[in-house]
Amino acid sequence: MKILIADKVAEETVTALKALGDVRVDAGVKAEDLPASIGDADVLIVRSKKVIAKTIDSATRLSLIIRAGAGVDTIDMKAANARGIYVANCPGKNADAVAELAIGLLIAADRRIVDATDSLRNGKWKKGEFGKARGLKGRTLGLIGFGTIGRCVARRAIGLEMKVLAWSRSLTAEAAYAAGVCLAKSPEEVAQFSDAVSIHIAATPETKQLINEAFLSAMKSGAILINTSRGNVVDTAALKKALATGKLRAGLDVFEGEPGGSEAEFSDTALARSVVCTPHIGASTDQASEAIADEAVRIVKVFQQTGIPPNAVNICARSPAKYTLVVRHYDRVGVLASILDGLRRDEVNVEEMQNTVFEGAQAACCTLSLASEPSAETLKTIRENADVLQAELTTR
Repeated sequence: MKILIADKVAEETVTALKALGDVRVDAGVKAEDLPASIGDADVLIVRSKKVIAKTIDSATRLSLIIRAGAGVDTIDMKAANARGIYVANCPGKNADAVAELAIGLLIAADRRIVDATDSLRNGKWKKGEFGKARGLKGRTLGLIGFGTIGRCVARRAIGLEMKVLAWSRSLTAEAAYAAGVCLAKSPEEVAQFSDAVSIHIAATPETKQLINEAFLSAMKSGAILINTSRGNVVDTAALKKALATGKLRAGLDVFEGEPGGSEAEFSDTALARSVVCTPHIGASTDQASEAIADEAVRIVKVFQQTGIPPNAVNICARSPAKYTLVVRHYDRVGVLASILDGLRRDEVNVEEMQNTVFEGAQAACCTLSLASEPSAETLKTIRENADVLQAELTTR
């Protein structure tokens, strides 16, 4: 197995991966040059680097892309799906790091730490101005999204004796109660009743600019907006408008149209001067990097052993198959081949197939998900096979 690492990772990670295959590190390669570098790699590991369609199309053997992080919006999923290439991520491994920064931005925005620091560095002592803050104890923190990171933020906020109001599409009243938070019925309800709002949702077509003018208008005067998720979940123009009125404050780690890579020019300095901000470093701690690296190694190891990687994010949620054929059979050479040959003659496409061998390796059970119904003659042939114990076809 050939593994290409296209971003900087710890030397320990490289060593661990070398035990699994032939490793090549090209951390300095630019995204636009990755198509020429990918070559015959079986596995590609990236952190922040974009994997464009040309990279995927240029690969001769690529079968797995690992995003050493959670979000996969930097990978051309359409191109990967078209080539049957797995895309896997490392969910939850950077959750503590992102939660820590979210709380850090919240405190910094409430206490105006950046402005106070800048004032002192310029030789100005303004205790009267910067000594005014609302404080967080007893305040309500609203969470948009309540996945792994959202839950980590909630625990830290509760530790600061804040109340937590959370919304996500999948959050139930029972799960909210178990986590010690209140359940909001909608994002608008979070905006209306929170003293600060922290965003923790993935970037999808459904969440693009979810935090829009209507949401920001519903927020309390003096409230704080924190975004450590993805820049495009917030309508930047609407946020700038709200900031200009003095109604809101914000702490941002992500931005719409932000640069890629570790160093670049940043054009929206006007926005940066009006908020507490960091350059997308939420997951950038040693602890998070080590956890993500360990998970990336685990993914490669499992994929090498089974052919199926854990944490794959681009597997079809529901097969388009219309029929299920379950065949219990003796574990002998040619049994499945004869079944598949019959289905081929019927021009029946096998969408999914799984064969389970029982203890002792005398018998097995094969489940086939079929796009169309096999002919009666083919089913009869399968059932009359001396090595087939039972064959049942059902409609899905």
